[in-house]
Amino acid sequence: LSDPNNVLQSWDPTLVNPCTWFHVTCDSNNHVIRLDLGNSNISGTLGPELGQLHHLQYLELYRNELSGKIPEELGKLKKLISMDLYGNKLEGRIPKSFGKLKSLKFLRLNDNKLSGTIPRELTHLKNLKIFDVSNNDLCGTIPVDG
Repeated sequence: LSDPNNVLQSWDPTLVNPCTWFHVTCDSNNHVIRLDLGNSNISGTLGPELGQLHHLQYLELYRNELSGKIPEELGKLKKLISMDLYGNKLEGRIPKSFGKLKSLKFLRLNDNKLSGTIPRELTHLKNLKIFDVSNNDLCGTIPVDG
């Protein structure tokens, strides 16, 4: 990632425990549960390694300069409650793997460059309250039944 405002200054890869890093919140067992980098002016691509944060509940990466595709691996974040990737330059399709995010309540992907259709798999998300994909290059119908 490119970080012109130095918001990642505390992110020392030599530390075993990232819980001391700014913009990272952990639970009492030192599992990362929040990543808050919204409005941080960071750019680059999202790595598939994000899918290894199995306890993550909040992924807040809105209003940055992130580009490239959304990794399918984010569909492994079973405890995710909120994913805010809006206001970036993300492209490609919405991963079908998002249909596995059963705890997801908020999915905001608006104001990107996403294309293709809205995956029917998302209709399986019974807890989903907010779903915003406005201002993208999506096509097709909005799936309403699984």
